[in-house]
Amino acid sequence: MTKTSLPLEKMIEASGEASEFIRLFSTSSRLMLLCFLSGREASVGEIQEGLGFKQPGLSQQLAELRQAGVVQTRRESRQIYYSIADARVARILEVLVSMFCKGEESPQRHESIKESFSSGPTLGEMAQWAIVTSDIDLK
Repeated sequence: MTKTSLPLEKMIEASGEASEFIRLFSTSSRLMLLCFLSGREASVGEIQEGLGFKQPGLSQQLAELRQAGVVQTRRESRQIYYSIADARVARILEVLVSMFCKGEESPQRHESIKESFSSGPTLGEMAQWAIVTSDIDLK
C-alpha cells in the first residue's frame, strides 16, 4: 500500500466534506440505488422494477442524491432518466464492489492488514485511511 503524507490540517479541513460524502452511501437503499445507476442511465420506472422500491421512498432518495450533486437527470418527453453525475461515486462503488461483492479475500490480505496495525501506526497515519470490514480482528 502506498502511503500519502498529508498535513493534519489538510485532513481536518477535508474531513467534514468527506464525512458528508460518505453519508450518501450510509443506507442500504441509497447504496443499492447508486449501484443500480452505476454505468447506466435509468428511468424511475426501471429503477422501481429493478430494485423493488416503492415510488415515494425512491423519489425521496433520488431527490437527496440529486441535491447532493451525485446524480443528474435528463428529460426525454415525459420520462426522466437518472445517472451518476459525480466520478467520485463510481470510484467508491468500485472499491465497495471489490470488497463486498466479489467473494472472499485471501487470508494473506487479512494478515497483512493486521500486521500493519500491530506495528503501531501513528495517529496521523490512522487518520489518512480506514479499513471497513466486518471479519478482521484488529487487536
